[in-house]
Amino acid sequence: MTKPLVTLTIGQSPRSDILPLLRQHLPDALTDHAGLLDGLSAAEIAARFAPAAGDRVLVSRLQSGEQVRLAASKVEQGLQRKISALEQAGYATILLLCTGEFSRLRTQRALLLEPDRLIPPLICAMVQQQRVGIVVPVEEQIVEQAGKWQQLPAQPCFAVASPYQGDQATFADAANQSESAGRSAGGARLYGLSPAASDRVTAAAGRTGSAL
Repeated sequence: MTKPLVTLTIGQSPRSDILPLLRQHLPDALTDHAGLLDGLSAAEIAARFAPAAGDRVLVSRLQSGEQVRLAASKVEQGLQRKISALEQAGYATILLLCTGEFSRLRTQRALLLEPDRLIPPLICAMVQQQRVGIVVPVEEQIVEQAGKWQQLPAQPCFAVASPYQGDQATFADAANQSESAGRSAGGARLYGLSPAASDRVTAAAGRTGSAL
């Protein structure tokens, strides 16, 4: 019998880095997990999804823990095929585990939950006059993210630290940038990190932050 909910990552499933968090709220008895890159070798991933010069870049995680860079346009096409297959399999709700911006994903009957449509309005409502610190995994995403957060009361501070590759020094640098943004407006919030990665950033900053 098909479970009512399936999570869909643009990498490989299950996402062991965020699975403990998911299980706190989504029982295994009700949830399955799928990935765009499931069953693909490194060579197949590169052939199908590698970004070319000028492509918008997304980043995800393989089962090995390795970070992989993907062309956003190719990811969106692949996600649509995967979503259609999951819907055909009978899943009523599909939770996308990616904060990338996708404008053409569609379902026939299933409810598709896209973080990019849910999280920015929520953060804008939460922060009041605080300045937001946004941590992205690769520098190429800063321009895209800047356009996404124009409704914030203050321009956000961006830092680069990959949750898949960053060492303590990298996270300390990200924490210092977010901390600098927070001093002027009462605090900074961290967007787009797993709980473990967020813990490293906030520990490096020596304060408590919010990961979303």
